Amino acid sequence: MTVQDAAAVDVRAAAVAWEELFRAQVAIMRRLQRDPIWDRVSLREYDVLFTLSRAPGGLRLRDLAESSLLSQPSLSRMVERLEEDGWVRRAPAPGDGRGVLVALTDDGAALQREVGRRHVQAIAHYVGGALDAEQLAALTRVAGDLRAAQPGIADLDRGAEGDRGAAAP
Repeated sequence: MTVQDAAAVDVRAAAVAWEELFRAQVAIMRRLQRDPIWDRVSLREYDVLFTLSRAPGGLRLRDLAESSLLSQPSLSRMVERLEEDGWVRRAPAPGDGRGVLVALTDDGAALQREVGRRHVQAIAHYVGGALDAEQLAALTRVAGDLRAAQPGIADLDRGAEGDRGAAAP
């Protein structure tokens, strides 16, 4: 799929689609946050552990921050707590005197797998309980297309005349 010209897109349809996607995500996240699986680690901490589990050699703190919704200072404090709990280790980044490399410890990897199994079961319950296999495949495809297209879409120019009269959904 090619990136479309923003002027050719139905503004209202795009806003309504985004609002539905966003509200569905919020509703499911609220349910996931209430699940009893977060007894040893919070959902945000788990997200850090999960991200690190996909980077066997670890990640630079700045790269970890890019995949997180946390600010760099908040993430740094969280990594310190995770290190104190024995779930991650920090080390100087090779070839970068100021960089910090963060990696899972064996205990952190075990915790991530344990919580991850329970988390996936909860996701299957909430998402799979609402959508059939065809709908799940379509959602996966559409969400992937939406994410993959973002680098090819220019940032919005707030000074442009055409943006001044657009109404919010």
